Amino acid sequence: MQLRKVTAASAVVLALALSATACGGDKKDDKGSSGGKKIAIGIKFDQPGLGQKTPQGYSGFDVDVATYVAKKLGYGPDQIEWKESKSADRETMLQRGDVQFIAATYSITPEREQKVDFAGPYLLAHQDVLLRADESGIKAPGDLNGKKLCSVSGSTSAQNVKAKLAPKANLQTYPTYSACLSGLQSGAIDALTTDDSILAGYAAQTQFKGKFKLGGLKMTNENYGIGVKKGSDLKAKINKALESMVSDGSWEAAVKKNFGPADYRNEPAPKIGDIKS
Repeated sequence: MQLRKVTAASAVVLALALSATACGGDKKDDKGSSGGKKIAIGIKFDQPGLGQKTPQGYSGFDVDVATYVAKKLGYGPDQIEWKESKSADRETMLQRGDVQFIAATYSITPEREQKVDFAGPYLLAHQDVLLRADESGIKAPGDLNGKKLCSVSGSTSAQNVKAKLAPKANLQTYPTYSACLSGLQSGAIDALTTDDSILAGYAAQTQFKGKFKLGGLKMTNENYGIGVKKGSDLKAKINKALESMVSDGSWEAAVKKNFGPADYRNEPAPKIGDIKS
């Protein structure tokens, strides 16, 4: 009887050990691997030219950058698990470990740097306006006074213009950028404002080719970085990958591919750690 009790107890201990091993086996390490097979990356799903989910897959500049970085980290395209990273969820997703890094028009700010780390920047964008191709009366921020200016509900871009640059602009808020584009096309609004990279992505869509142009106003600097969990050793590895992407020409090719149809006059690739205020 004593032998049976010991054997039974040993079996329980063994079962618990195996269970713990199984549970631990699915945990992703700081390098983003789960058994070396997958890496979870956060992107936007609804921004043409930057991060967009389509029936054919995922496309955009951020997607191309993230795919290049993942390759340098040892992951092929089929090993990437894309996860939607909405603006309000990005810090939480990184802190929880839902993703290993995020490339999603993620501007580097002091407030965000208190919560997460950033590699990069990999793109210097600016707040700008999108205009109809035949618009000739808006050449400076002050020209927006008296004009119907559109941005999405909850956006700070239009408020920034209204508060600092063109206080007499007639601010219109729509639920989506697509709705703003429709209003711009029909003449219901005069200008749409947000980051120039986002505007270029929308304007580059086939159905809008030749209908819109960027104002080139450069009202703010937006330093796009790749977000990682605070203290992660991925930051240095991603920075190295970004430097390689610039030096081998892949960065410039990705810019032309995703923004070219909108005649986007992009800034040169920023140097790692060079944050423009």
